[in-house]
Amino acid sequence: MPGNSARRGAIKKTGKGNPTAGSGGRVRRGLEGKGPTPKAKDRPYHKAHKLKAKAEKSAASRPKRRPKTGDSEWIAGRNSVLEALRAGMPVTGVYVAEGAERDSRLREVFAVAAERGVSILEVPRVELDRMTSGAVHQGLAARIPAYEYAHPEDLLALADERGEKPLIVALDSVTDPRNLGAVVRSAAGFGAHGVVVPERRAAGMTAAAWKTSAGAAARVPVAQTVNLTRQLKAYQQAGCMVVGLAADGDVSLPDLELADGPLVVVVGSEGDGLSRLVAETCDQLVSIPMSSSLESLNAGVAASVALYAISQRRGTAG
Repeated sequence: MPGNSARRGAIKKTGKGNPTAGSGGRVRRGLEGKGPTPKAKDRPYHKAHKLKAKAEKSAASRPKRRPKTGDSEWIAGRNSVLEALRAGMPVTGVYVAEGAERDSRLREVFAVAAERGVSILEVPRVELDRMTSGAVHQGLAARIPAYEYAHPEDLLALADERGEKPLIVALDSVTDPRNLGAVVRSAAGFGAHGVVVPERRAAGMTAAAWKTSAGAAARVPVAQTVNLTRQLKAYQQAGCMVVGLAADGDVSLPDLELADGPLVVVVGSEGDGLSRLVAETCDQLVSIPMSSSLESLNAGVAASVALYAISQRRGTAG
């Protein structure tokens, strides 16, 4: 009868074994919050997540240009500023000290800067002293931005875009920026696709290198690499042959048969030449014939001679 609690099965006297009994169990767990809903791009099975993963993979596979290193650089002195403007260096501003004497050099600086659209600012002399860190500026200074280095793989991509066989110059332990500038100038003159320099213990694209390149640095990319030996091996894997210039090379430069194909030419410092690991990595060591064994060439001249001979072999010299 209704209300008869003695009826079999009418009341479950214990909640043991029955998680729905009482206020706990599945009901309580079902009411617990699960936090905010993840964004679409963070849900593994959402279309937005797949697009994000695809974009990240594509970005990781592309060669990256190295960030600009250091701050902008100052060129101090009337002759230096005038030569920088004439050489086509990327001057972003010319600064003149208040009361500076207007001589012929200063007037020419004004004319060239105006022609190139470079801003000219007049500042107190003490301010110009501070900006140039106390250099002898003669009342005139120019500012150039930090150089933006290319990625070493960009040089191969440039050759591919032009439909040409890669020709790259790599510098090993060359510390004089004027030598670097000279190599860049020769690379531009003889059709090389770029220059590679180590990131440390080597010359960089400073104002001195820009000046020596005579504007060629604006046309030929310079790339930096953390490890030159590793980069040379990467070029070899990409199909390039690597030759190093050495006084005791096994092959004479005029007899270099590898000149016709994809090539990386490694130039060492004048004092020490190629380092051991770099020399061992090269496919061939090439010597430049000299009339006297006592004579030696600095990196800039050696690179120029080698590039000329290679361009002759390739039939690209004018």
